[in-house]
Amino acid sequence: MTTPAPATLAPTAAIDSDHPAVQAFARQHAVGADDRERAVALALAVRDGFRYDPYKADLSPLGMRASTVLAQGYGWCVPKAVLLAAVCRAAGIPARLGFADVRNHLSTERMRRNMETEVFYWHGYTDLWIAGAWRKATPAFNLSLCQKFGLKPLDFDGRADSIYHPFDLAGNRHMEYIHQRGSFDDLPLDAILADFRVHYPRWVSGSDGQQAADFLADVDAETGRSRA
Repeated sequence: MTTPAPATLAPTAAIDSDHPAVQAFARQHAVGADDRERAVALALAVRDGFRYDPYKADLSPLGMRASTVLAQGYGWCVPKAVLLAAVCRAAGIPARLGFADVRNHLSTERMRRNMETEVFYWHGYTDLWIAGAWRKATPAFNLSLCQKFGLKPLDFDGRADSIYHPFDLAGNRHMEYIHQRGSFDDLPLDAILADFRVHYPRWVSGSDGQQAADFLADVDAETGRSRA
C-alpha cells in the first residue's frame, strides 16, 4: 500500500486547490464527520453539479484547470476528475489522478463518427486517500445524463472503488476497462495530448466541428429515438 506523498495535498497549475473558488466549493460541500463522509459529499457534488459535455473539451492548460470547470459549470471526464482532486486537496484529503483506456458505449453518433473508435484513451477518475487506502471515485457522468441513457448512477461510498458498470440497466454493454495507466500526482497533459493527436486527430485539430454542436441535444434526439 502506498502512503500519500506530500504532492497529493499540494496545488498545481491544473489541480489549483489554492484557487479561492475551489476553496470556497470545498468549504461548502465537504460536509461530514470524517474524511470519508467529506470525500463522498465532494464526489457527489462534482458528479452532479457539473454536467458532462465532451463536445466542449478545451485541451489547453487553462481549459483543463479545476477552477475553469467551476467557472464553466461543465466538463468531461478528465477535467471533472481534476476538479474532484482539487476540492479534496483543498479539504485536506490527499488526492491524485487515475487514468485508464476504456471502451465506452455511452456516446453519440457524432462522437463515434469523429473519434472513429469506441475506445476512450486516458479516461480520468480520482484516487482519494481514505482510512488508510486509496479509493477510486469517478465523477464524470451526472445523474440526469445517466437517467437519459438508462444507466445506474455511479455512487461512491468511500469504502470501495467506484468505477463504471460493465452493463447498463437494460443489460447492454456500457464500459469496458481495457488498460490501466496508473495514478499521477499532477495532470500528465503532454502525454494525453500526444496520444490524442495519434488517435483523435480530427478532434484535436477542431476540424470535426464538434465544439459548435450541442451534446445534450444530440443525447435527447438519440435517446428519444431509442424510446420510440
